[in-house]
Amino acid sequence: MANKSKPKPKPSQLSVYLYIPNIIGYIRILLNCYAFAICFSSKRLFSALYFLSFVCDAVDGWCARKFNQASTFGAVLDMVTDRISTACLLVILSQVYRPSLVFLSLLALDIASHWLQMYSSFLVGKASHKDVKDSSNWLFKLYYGNRMFMGYCCVACEVLYTALFLISKNHTEDFMDVVVTTLKVGSPLSVLVGVSLFGCSIKQIINIIQMKTAADACVLYDTEKKQKLMTRHPDFSRFKKSSMHPNHIACLLMPSQQVGVDQEYQTCGSMAEMC
Repeated sequence: MANKSKPKPKPSQLSVYLYIPNIIGYIRILLNCYAFAICFSSKRLFSALYFLSFVCDAVDGWCARKFNQASTFGAVLDMVTDRISTACLLVILSQVYRPSLVFLSLLALDIASHWLQMYSSFLVGKASHKDVKDSSNWLFKLYYGNRMFMGYCCVACEVLYTALFLISKNHTEDFMDVVVTTLKVGSPLSVLVGVSLFGCSIKQIINIIQMKTAADACVLYDTEKKQKLMTRHPDFSRFKKSSMHPNHIACLLMPSQQVGVDQEYQTCGSMAEMC
């Protein structure tokens, strides 16, 4: 009797949690927690720990490729850690500089653009939110297609935010005054802030492009889904030959069990006015 080959053991949940890149992710979280706990009492130590956590972000990616330990959990852990750490620093800067709306707006843009990009990517079946080959925007494709350019923009943001926190002296400083004064000094810090400011500006432009592109992908998904439901309806060909508005046709073909009869009547009546 032939020996049956034993199936290869599947990795347990615990083994995925203990992947080297994921362990580095846990270390990043601990570093950030301690860094923000002492941010106002020791700015230099905070900056060192925060930047060390940022460096670990690159290390865990290298380890994932080196040891073949890439995982969905690790990717989500990495992005969540990035977004939360940056968000916390922006909140602190909003309390140090005026107008605080500048940093709160950057915080909202960062979270909204990345969340939309992640959601739209999985919605259309992409394995990664970095898959932007179908995008028509050259800057957006360059950002996710060139590791050096992406690294420069990301590092520039973190360096700028950290530098702004280090040079702040009180909680009522004007953001533009501090930046202009720093750039006029002509010191190595001025060069660092200038280079970082340029890269950070590009990153914000990319965030806007990313948010708009992801929103378009979600809308396109809804439109195509709606179109497929319409074309499958047995009465679609009859309504298509009429001069009715497409939204009105879609409403008439919508099953009454999906919406209440009264609600369907009111919705169709309002759409009829659009024809």
